[in-house]
Amino acid sequence: MGEKYILSLDIGTSTIRSVIYNTRTEIVGKAVDQVTLHYPSPGFVEIDPDELWKSVVGVVNKSLQNANLSANQITAMGISTQRSTFITWSQDTGKPFHRFITWKDLRADELVKQWNDSYTWKFIKVSAYVLFMISRSKRFRAGSVFKFSNNQTTLRLYWALLNVPALKSAIENNDAMFGTLDTWLLYKMTGNKVHMTDVSSASATGFFDPYTMQWAGWAMAIFGIPMEALPEVVDTAGEHFTSTAPDIWGHAIPIRSCIADQTASMWGSCCFNPGDVKLTMGTGTFLNIHTGASPHTSLTGLYPVVGWRMGEELVYSAEGANNDTASIIKWAQNLGLFDNPQETADIAMSVPDSDGVFFIPAFSGLGPPYNDCTAASGFVGMKASTTRAHLVRAVLESLAFRTSQLYTCIRTETNYQFDTVRLDGGVSNNDFLSQLVADLTGLTVERPVQVEMSSLGCAHIVGLQLGIFTSKEQLKSLRKVDKLFTPRAHVKKAYEPIIEKWEDAVKRMCGWYNDNRTTQSNTQNNLKVKLKKQGKSK
Repeated sequence: MGEKYILSLDIGTSTIRSVIYNTRTEIVGKAVDQVTLHYPSPGFVEIDPDELWKSVVGVVNKSLQNANLSANQITAMGISTQRSTFITWSQDTGKPFHRFITWKDLRADELVKQWNDSYTWKFIKVSAYVLFMISRSKRFRAGSVFKFSNNQTTLRLYWALLNVPALKSAIENNDAMFGTLDTWLLYKMTGNKVHMTDVSSASATGFFDPYTMQWAGWAMAIFGIPMEALPEVVDTAGEHFTSTAPDIWGHAIPIRSCIADQTASMWGSCCFNPGDVKLTMGTGTFLNIHTGASPHTSLTGLYPVVGWRMGEELVYSAEGANNDTASIIKWAQNLGLFDNPQETADIAMSVPDSDGVFFIPAFSGLGPPYNDCTAASGFVGMKASTTRAHLVRAVLESLAFRTSQLYTCIRTETNYQFDTVRLDGGVSNNDFLSQLVADLTGLTVERPVQVEMSSLGCAHIVGLQLGIFTSKEQLKSLRKVDKLFTPRAHVKKAYEPIIEKWEDAVKRMCGWYNDNRTTQSNTQNNLKVKLKKQGKSK
């Protein structure tokens, strides 16, 4: 019997990766392309579907060439994608009604604020709490503290329903199809044959109920989302994904798994047991804990998502997120603070501290424990003595501070005993940041040889489906760790007053845009009144 090969296609926010693995999870071929993001208006972050499809086809071809293989030699493929990025298209023609609206997009920001502050939503939350008091159901407890956010799909889809005329018309004619990126990709790859999403991607939209494992009826009713436009929600792995159309890569490739990127990285990090924790530091920071067979009900803003469902195995994850990580590193690079991100660790360590300078990483608002989409980013405390190295150190420290806060939320809300966190994502290659995370959390940070875990996670799942791998224990034995970062208690102690001041700076930036809008609106109204009075006096 010849060697078997698994192709993993991973589409993140910044990059598209196609990686081919052998039966020992060794990489035999790979290719990478960049995701082109479009910013047509302030706050709008889009992906052109035609550009994306061209890149997907091309990156797979390049990985096959790199491995010196043809499509017919690929045993099967798995797909992982960024979550909550969505598109709508015509069932009749397959033509999209708009570009992908990404999870980083802020066009629905006003809708988010309006709905969170609305009497309707407050009534629903109070009603959910009453039902919780009567039934003690965790589902209603979760509903009583639920807040809309920009990175969920719900209100961005509602915005599209209100503002895209072609979509409105298609809904009236029962011609509209909705899908997150994975859904659209499966639709394209199978020659328009399947309209599916797996449970992990569905649960991240904000209108899929992880307690009932169904699309949430309340969202359909409130926002007018047509059920018939939604994809079928299926298991994370299996033959239901069928195969790619033969004309795309010259031969049909069986698709055996489709999973959201963050839970794919849990597979890559071998987080198979309740209490296992992984930390992804990519475009954003995502701290996920395996919570077993029931969703976690959070009071601080941790999000309960479905990790995966494969037959009888249903696994949930509690997630804390900070949406800006690699995006902030890239911004700082564009600002001229450094030439290469690989330099940042040495630059940060070239000074003993940040000289009292703090940075708030909130380009997309702040997640738990703040849960404030109106927070602003910025440097605080700059002075004449501030140097470039101080600014770089402040940026990196802020990412570690936010990670420590997410970990505190998880530690407060769960009863698991933690000693290790498994790291992945491009930013995790930064030694200064990885060590500081270890120091502040008190956890041993484990960084693998290959830090892109979503691709490897897909290979793990597909391999188990095909019998290439016999068990999760075998996958653990194949895991390769590059470096361990051991926590230093004296460093954590030294940072306590620094973090206290940083948290004070964060509080000053919370509600920034909301307050500014209010102040600006009041100023404009006062000016109008003043001018009106002047006009009357004349």
